[in-house]
Amino acid sequence: MTLPGPSTAGTAAGPRPVEGRGELSCAVTRALRSGAPPAYGPGALLKADPLGEDLQLALYLLYELHYRGFDGVDEEREWDPDLLRLRQAMEARFLHALRTELSDGPRSATEAFAPLLVEPVDLSDSLSHYLETEGELWQLREYAALRSLYHLKEADPHAWVIPRLTGRAKAAMVAIEYDEFGAGRADRIHARLFADLMIDLDLDPTYGRYLDRAPAALLATVNLMSLFGLHRALRGALVGHFACVEVTSSPGSRRLAKAMRRCGGGPAAEHFYTEHVEADAVHEQVVRREVIGGLLADEPGLEADVAFGCAATVLLEDRLATGIRGAWDQGRTALRRPLPGRAE
Repeated sequence: MTLPGPSTAGTAAGPRPVEGRGELSCAVTRALRSGAPPAYGPGALLKADPLGEDLQLALYLLYELHYRGFDGVDEEREWDPDLLRLRQAMEARFLHALRTELSDGPRSATEAFAPLLVEPVDLSDSLSHYLETEGELWQLREYAALRSLYHLKEADPHAWVIPRLTGRAKAAMVAIEYDEFGAGRADRIHARLFADLMIDLDLDPTYGRYLDRAPAALLATVNLMSLFGLHRALRGALVGHFACVEVTSSPGSRRLAKAMRRCGGGPAAEHFYTEHVEADAVHEQVVRREVIGGLLADEPGLEADVAFGCAATVLLEDRLATGIRGAWDQGRTALRRPLPGRAE
């Protein structure tokens, strides 16, 4: 019996690759479109800002091969050794930048999560608080367009950790992910709920639609999940990231639900966040006690990685929030190009 060979067809499920923003991302885009190895100069990696537009877009494009891929791109490119070699080099730059920035960061889970468990008295730096109290509908639309790059694949990066866990940690992680994926109902998958939110806000819910408008600060927050998820060696960091998201989600979602209600975002837009208020309040307890607790009971040597995953998440989310607020405070779009209907 002869087994069929690998498919050479591209997948129609994914978006088209977007235009590059520098030497590395242009090399990746050309390589994906042509089927050839990526071609770039010998100094391109060293010159690229590890948190900048070029490297972060190049990483995002390569990571996307492990999700839905790209229309017209051979599915076998997911494991292309030339693309993987480039990805590995960019990941090393990205990780080094994060570890350098967090060289004085927390080393224990308790130290990392303690500040997140108390609601700050001063919420002036909170993006969700700003949207709740002062935000306008156009800003909520921009926020949703940006967040769509993760929320339309919500929980997918974290699912990679499941086969790398055992016992309590695995059981609890699967229970949380079951909720994230709709508890058996396709219409309640959180990615589906976010697509409904986008429709309410008159946004295009097509997967990857706003990639070309997303700045590096947003790409970095999504790339962080993919980086942690695709490397077994970073499983502790992925658990730390996931726990950070769950711990901070419920209060932020409560504020965003109020923002949607105040600005007339629509019932589906409000529902996405009210769903997360209740679900993530429960998830936060489970992830801290059972996922982190179970993982560190089995592998206590991973505690510093859990702390790093949490701290890196906070670092990149704060950078993103600062960039968004800085643009809005100047009356500018937080996107690389404004959404249709909004003039600059």
